[in-house]
Amino acid sequence: MQSKASLSRTLVILTALFAALSGLYFLIGGIWLATIGGSLYYIVAGVVMLAMAWLLYRRKASALMLYAVFLLGTLIWSIWEVGTDFWALTPRLDVVFFFGVWLVLPFIYRYLTAKNGTARGALSAVLVVTVLALAWSVFNDPQEINGTLDTANQPAPAAEQNSSGIPAGDWPAYGRTQGGTRYSPLNQINDKNVGELKEAWTFRTGDMKNANDPGEITDEVTPIKIRDMLYLCTPHQKLIALDAASGKLKWQFDPQLKTNPTFQHVTCRGVSYHETPAAAQTATAGAAPAICSRRVLLPVNDGRLFALDAQTGERCPEFGNNGELNLQANMPYATPGAYEPTSPPVVTDHVIVIAGAVTDNYSTKEPSGVIRGFDVNSGKLLWAFDTGAADPNVIPEGEQHYTPNSPNSWAPAAYDDKLDLVYLPIGVATPDIWGGNRTPEMERFASGMLALNASTGKLAWFYQTVHHDLWDMDVPAQPTLADITKDGQTVPVIYVPTKTGNIFVLDRRDGKPVVPAPEKAVPQGAAKGDHTSPTQPFSDLTFRPSENLSGKDMWGATMYDQLVCRVIFHRMRYEGIFTPPSEQGTLVFPGNLGMFEWGGISVDTDRQVAIANPMALPFVSKLIPRGPNNPAEPESGAGGTGSEVGVQPQFGVPYGVTLNPFLSPFGLPCKQPAWGYISAVDLKTHQIVWKKRVGTVYDNTPLPLPFKMGMPMLGGPVSTAGNVFFMAATADNFLRAFNMSTGEKLWQARLPAGGQATPMTYEVNGKQYVVIAAGGHGSFGTKLGDYVVAYALPDNK
Repeated sequence: MQSKASLSRTLVILTALFAALSGLYFLIGGIWLATIGGSLYYIVAGVVMLAMAWLLYRRKASALMLYAVFLLGTLIWSIWEVGTDFWALTPRLDVVFFFGVWLVLPFIYRYLTAKNGTARGALSAVLVVTVLALAWSVFNDPQEINGTLDTANQPAPAAEQNSSGIPAGDWPAYGRTQGGTRYSPLNQINDKNVGELKEAWTFRTGDMKNANDPGEITDEVTPIKIRDMLYLCTPHQKLIALDAASGKLKWQFDPQLKTNPTFQHVTCRGVSYHETPAAAQTATAGAAPAICSRRVLLPVNDGRLFALDAQTGERCPEFGNNGELNLQANMPYATPGAYEPTSPPVVTDHVIVIAGAVTDNYSTKEPSGVIRGFDVNSGKLLWAFDTGAADPNVIPEGEQHYTPNSPNSWAPAAYDDKLDLVYLPIGVATPDIWGGNRTPEMERFASGMLALNASTGKLAWFYQTVHHDLWDMDVPAQPTLADITKDGQTVPVIYVPTKTGNIFVLDRRDGKPVVPAPEKAVPQGAAKGDHTSPTQPFSDLTFRPSENLSGKDMWGATMYDQLVCRVIFHRMRYEGIFTPPSEQGTLVFPGNLGMFEWGGISVDTDRQVAIANPMALPFVSKLIPRGPNNPAEPESGAGGTGSEVGVQPQFGVPYGVTLNPFLSPFGLPCKQPAWGYISAVDLKTHQIVWKKRVGTVYDNTPLPLPFKMGMPMLGGPVSTAGNVFFMAATADNFLRAFNMSTGEKLWQARLPAGGQATPMTYEVNGKQYVVIAAGGHGSFGTKLGDYVVAYALPDNK
């Protein structure tokens, strides 16, 4: 008995010590938070926990009654702040709940004097109420929207060809169509049988990260499929041709890319395909095609473009220099890796339209973001559109060069063959986070959607989605073309997903908004020497949060780190979206990663439905004035940073900048989940019908926990006529299938590495396949690999 009493006394003293230390932490942190405009709750929590410590030390059972009142008050305060959001309630309640459980255990309670069963019963009752509230919140998520899409226009079984003229079983371009729909008319795999999908084959490319690569090495490829062949590129731009039915290697081509750690990216999102009308006729007749009458076009990160015979992988001898184009011709500051074509070009009947990424935030002496059109057969330069030049169509001669640092287009473009217009997502002139030195020409075609005549390169129209962009809010995704019904009329539109969460809906003939996008006032007060636009356009079709972030949106694993995140939040500059960068440190939300990235959206053109996967992860930018440890010019021979986060030098302007996700000291996001969603939009009304969290912490915690929190992602969705869409992308290694009408998850498969790519689907020999590249993403932190995995229904289905 004596030993039990001694043990209880020791445990109560330790419990009192824990309460005292917690109380001091909450009181000091709470006072700090209150003085900078934050919640008063933590001061109350600190006082209560200190009182608890004293009462426990004095062996008073009234400590339990005090704690019951405190726990109930914490529960009420938590629901008042965040509603019935389980993952937002958890850090507010986890420590206080388990501490309450500890207090009612016998070896604590029996040591207290004047034992009061009422106090213990009250605390036990509040604990039960807390459990019930958390259980209720699991099934009543205020962040989700539950709805059902109209199925009246569900298409009939796929015909041999749909309205695009593409054979139903093929996927001949990055977005299947060059209009970027990411929609397949196949329905052999559908919402009734998708749960029976099995792995059909796996191919390993052998291309892995090496010692000379930067951290930003990614496998973002979406393969293309024509007839019985599948074509894809690896992170180091090896071009691989596979048998579409078996996944067996047909041929491969290695451009011998030589990387170094200064490259900002090592990636390839895809390749492009072209065939002559004669080649199509010979294919129909079953005859062998002439060499390079079917060709695959491969962009390479060091500024080259290859044309290769689709059947054999041999270079096309009449194209450029034995199948190779030098895209660095007449380029200023032609450092390998400073100009990188990372996305597949648009290919018309006669022209290859190609652009590329320019290293962000390094210096004012970087390559041009020029867009160029080359003859598809010979590789001859036909036209140029230099986004920073007074006359953008001027082609430099001799020693002349294109405009340094002009706005670039790094994401995939789209093409309308009837209008002969190519639609290019445009970024901002770099350096991105300070713009006091930009000329009117540099601003004219920055951060927006550019429409050019594909044959001539002449301007058709331009729509700016962000004015005087200081946040790297470039248009990051391939736009999607669709014909929608508005006021009884068919309108050809283009959907433009942006980092801000706005989806601009424009008439693709003239760039005028079809869905209203009014200009609204935004925060002012730029850094010294810079300025801001007084207004910005805000589309009525948006996934942008309706309210600004506040202290209640801060998160953590526990109350302790949540308090730290609240303090950090209130110490930064933040007045909502478009808060200017500052030396104080500015919260950027939506963050630099964007609510939409290069994965884009998927549009079922038959049902007029869009599937989207927006993100919600804030970043922090902090301007660093020039000084002794922050020189204005790089050292001789220095290259890029090899990263888009961390310290970015911005040589040549008055400030460097640090760019980082908004994380707690423990490395967790300071904004509460969800950080990633899937959603459906009815394009007849442009209303969001349903929205769900997507992604688990399975690959981000010490234990493989399947908790669906809604994870950040890179990659896009693919929809089908089977009322199913597929997506990987999330920071856990799964490919998933969902019901398009409701967003219900129907199937998932464990991937051998990160799936930060957009899947695709095709049919060959009467069987439909779904294919995903699983190679991971270096800077995103997912497992790296070299896998291409195909799934299909069992043969007896």
